[in-house]
Amino acid sequence: MKILVAIDGSKNSLRALKHAIKLAGKLSEPTQLLLVNAHDDIALRGASQFVGKDAVRSYLDDLASAELEGAIAAAQKSKVPFETRALRGQVAQTIAKAAETEGCDLIVLGSKGRTALKDLLIGSVAQRVASLADMPVTLVK
Repeated sequence: MKILVAIDGSKNSLRALKHAIKLAGKLSEPTQLLLVNAHDDIALRGASQFVGKDAVRSYLDDLASAELEGAIAAAQKSKVPFETRALRGQVAQTIAKAAETEGCDLIVLGSKGRTALKDLLIGSVAQRVASLADMPVTLVK
């Protein structure tokens, strides 16, 4: 079984990872985790004309590394095989597409991510992933 876990550096995304690790331990079949960090780079495209595309790319790479750091440590400690991906694009669509492209059987993500206020303004990424995905989605509080 392959489980995509969306990681944004929040406590809720780490709880989602812990849930996926616990689930992997209960399954009789081999399980692999795919830790995905997605950032919407559309807002930063305008900045690239001032600081350059390489600077924007480097910033997003550094941000993804920082947000994945705790998740990587937890996954290594669990001994469950895993891979990581740092992706760009509209977050919910990128997560759902990655799950399909990578042949995932399940998506696990935190019910709230970086900020609750942002969710109120632009809608919940978790809700959009659940509506877009063609496989089961587990939301972890």
